[in-house]
Amino acid sequence: MTVIDARTREAALDRLGAQRYDVVVVGGGVTGAGVALDAASRGLRTALVERVDLAAGTSRWSSKLVHGGLRYLAKGDIAIAWESAVERHHLLTAIAPHLIHPIATLLPLDEGTSPAMGALAETGIRFADTLRMVRRTPARLLPRPRRVSAQDALLLAPSIDPDGLRGAIVYWDGQLEDDARLVTAIARTAAAHGADVVTHAAASEVREDALTVTDERTGRSIDVRARVVVSATGVWAGDLEPQLAVTPSRGTHLVVRSSALGDLRAQLTVPVPDHFGRYVFAMPQTGGLTYIGLTDDPAPGVDGIAPPVPEEDVDFLLSVINRGLARPLTRDDVVGRFAGLRPLVTPATSEAKGAMPTSDVSREHLLLDEPGRPLTIAGGKLTTYRRMAQDAVDAAVARLGRDEPCRTTRIPLVGAADERTLSRIDAPRHLVRRYGTEAAAVWALREQAAWLGEPVVPGRPTIGAELLHGVLAEGALTPEDLIERRTRLSLVDADVPAAREAAQRALDLAAQG
Repeated sequence: MTVIDARTREAALDRLGAQRYDVVVVGGGVTGAGVALDAASRGLRTALVERVDLAAGTSRWSSKLVHGGLRYLAKGDIAIAWESAVERHHLLTAIAPHLIHPIATLLPLDEGTSPAMGALAETGIRFADTLRMVRRTPARLLPRPRRVSAQDALLLAPSIDPDGLRGAIVYWDGQLEDDARLVTAIARTAAAHGADVVTHAAASEVREDALTVTDERTGRSIDVRARVVVSATGVWAGDLEPQLAVTPSRGTHLVVRSSALGDLRAQLTVPVPDHFGRYVFAMPQTGGLTYIGLTDDPAPGVDGIAPPVPEEDVDFLLSVINRGLARPLTRDDVVGRFAGLRPLVTPATSEAKGAMPTSDVSREHLLLDEPGRPLTIAGGKLTTYRRMAQDAVDAAVARLGRDEPCRTTRIPLVGAADERTLSRIDAPRHLVRRYGTEAAAVWALREQAAWLGEPVVPGRPTIGAELLHGVLAEGALTPEDLIERRTRLSLVDADVPAAREAAQRALDLAAQG
């Protein structure tokens, strides 16, 4: 088992000041972790430094979808849709089949969706499925879209309003078990290929071939030498690269109990009135929760680690999703809320930024490769992180004068295995879905103390052993690392006090050796 923990972190800090790296990556989100894995797997001496924690920012606040680009087809972005379909294929079939599972999506055909609108939506859905077929993603993973009767639609989504329901279109996409877990798995896989991974370490004085790293836990500062520095800092990219204009866009989600929506068996979509191609989704998760999202609004100057959720976002999401429900949700049904900032790359002129709604800004990524400056990779989205990383490392090896091809389409992340192998693992299914082949090892930790085998919070599947594993193998150093990122216990407000207490117990137990 590949381990990153407090001891490997200390050893990596010592190496940061003692050797010169080929590549140093600044930023521990999905893109930065992907760059570290790509570079290390090409044989480059690599380090990753992150000011807070793995997936501390945008990468943990997504809708937990690995989608094939349907939303981009609605805007005519065929190239982005194709790139999304290609990367979804790699993730589903080779990179992380243990963390990504098919999910059905239901588009009701009701009074709010005219026959013409339904036909147009179906055309786009079937075109998106054509991209799946061209990429040869198996239909056993993502079945072909189909129309279903009103009765079948109600079986998949019992909470939808039956009045005026003519039927529904059902299509399939990929759903992440947990986006923060994906980032952790990428970083640990990078470590398995020799990368040094250091969290709670702030980068400053970032230059083309050097930077200063300050240990946030001790205050120790280290001068780090590199042949190439790569900035992958998301919404903070403009802080390190003045030539880059990044417009943060807030994507808000509400958290409700799945029982409030009749325990959806498919993701439910409801069109946003007067906004072609925009929808609000109710996305069922494992563990009895459903996320309702999302918004797409400018959020300048907002904290990228934990963006606040405005009350108007709550009102907007409830009003739209309630258009499709038989029993409207109220604020009393909302047990949690979260928002993330999309790092949208926009033209550098203030006039262009001011004229363009964030929902219309392209989701393309941008690589800045200016002589005498660090490489900067920005924009994009979670589904295409691997392609972004490949582009950045291609530029890095060009600077290094090396000819090392990318290998990450064929590298499985820690825990990855095919469905048959995963089905034979002797551990609870919810652990297999989150840890893959490591689930048995996580389950075995319960032998150290009785509480490790029990749910941390009543009604949630997360057990104490998952917290201990987060400390022993996944680099968690604080209670926040454990409950906000290695698990998602902080998503329900009422669960936080008990979860924080259990996280501290896990840290104390690990410290005892």
